[in-house]
Amino acid sequence: MKTRPHILPTIIISQFACTSLWFAGNAIVDQLARKTGLGPEIIGYVLSSVQLGFIMGTLVFAFLMIADRFSPSRVFLICAILGALCNLCLLFEEISQWALLAARFGTGFFLAGIYPVGMKIAADYYERGLGRALGYLVGALVLGTAFPFLVKALSIDTNGAMVIKTTSLLAALGGCTLWLFVPNGPFRKRSKKLQLSAGPTLFKIGGFQKAAFGYFGHMWELYAFWAFTPLALQTFNAMNNKEFPVAIATFMVIAMGGVSCMLGGLLSQRFGSKKVAQSSLTVSGLFCLVSPLLFYLDPLLFMAAWCLWGMAVTADSPQFSTLVAINVPSELKGTALTLVNCIGFAISIVSIQLGSFVLKGVNPQFLFLMLALGPIIGIWQLTKKAINF
Repeated sequence: MKTRPHILPTIIISQFACTSLWFAGNAIVDQLARKTGLGPEIIGYVLSSVQLGFIMGTLVFAFLMIADRFSPSRVFLICAILGALCNLCLLFEEISQWALLAARFGTGFFLAGIYPVGMKIAADYYERGLGRALGYLVGALVLGTAFPFLVKALSIDTNGAMVIKTTSLLAALGGCTLWLFVPNGPFRKRSKKLQLSAGPTLFKIGGFQKAAFGYFGHMWELYAFWAFTPLALQTFNAMNNKEFPVAIATFMVIAMGGVSCMLGGLLSQRFGSKKVAQSSLTVSGLFCLVSPLLFYLDPLLFMAAWCLWGMAVTADSPQFSTLVAINVPSELKGTALTLVNCIGFAISIVSIQLGSFVLKGVNPQFLFLMLALGPIIGIWQLTKKAINF
């Protein structure tokens, strides 16, 4: 069955628009710090609250099998609008620490109906070439994640309002666009009843288990790398008496990951998702191990190295999602993707908060060494047999 040509571009654009909510708070973290009185620890708090909300959302969505029991496009729309409303709460002139964290938690909760549900929608349309389709889709997510930093760099306001207004509007438009133009896919198999044992059942599938644990290793590194990249740029500036524009440089590093997701999707058509994921983990793991030395490079070489790392750290993400999706029954794809996301993002909170704790006694130059644990675990899992690709 031939898929209509507008489907994949529409999903990609909608995913980009809605996931711009993810780092909207981190892009204006300095302004939020002034409002709330929080110190440097706000970096970890703001992102971890989104991650925690996402985890709780994915738990609810997976437990109730929302994406498999109801129209994914409708779920996407509702969550996009509610996530945008939570994001708009950051515009309040006076906002307490707890209100800030609650707003970011709410945004994360409703992102659980956007990111994994978007992948579920793609899986409902593409049985063949899913690695390529998810490469584009996760690439859109990465670009959406980077987008708030670009808006901040180009904005003339000093209170971050433009970032919040732009990302909220984009999210609402993205939800409406997908709902209007992407109906339920031809390969969708609706689950007609709630299966409370679906999670434990999935982990009994060998291919799913290996793909999931590989993804967990990837997630140990990914969001901590993104969260602390602005700090790494500030540290490089301080060590070398330079003035790198942190916002635009952070956008470039994260955005390059979007490009690598798309390239990885194309390469997966020739070499397979497993090989692309394993190569990506190897390169990003090596960058973790040599990261302290990067701060002594020439500025252009430092930026080039950090951008290459930004590409490697994300290229495996859609391939792990592909491996998860093709190793489970069709009627459980949405639940499988949501469950794996839930656990993966819980792991990312641990690495982010550990990084925040380590910063109290360690020079930021050495912070990224601890992230090597993730690629090591991921590579170990991928060397095992039983993964279908």
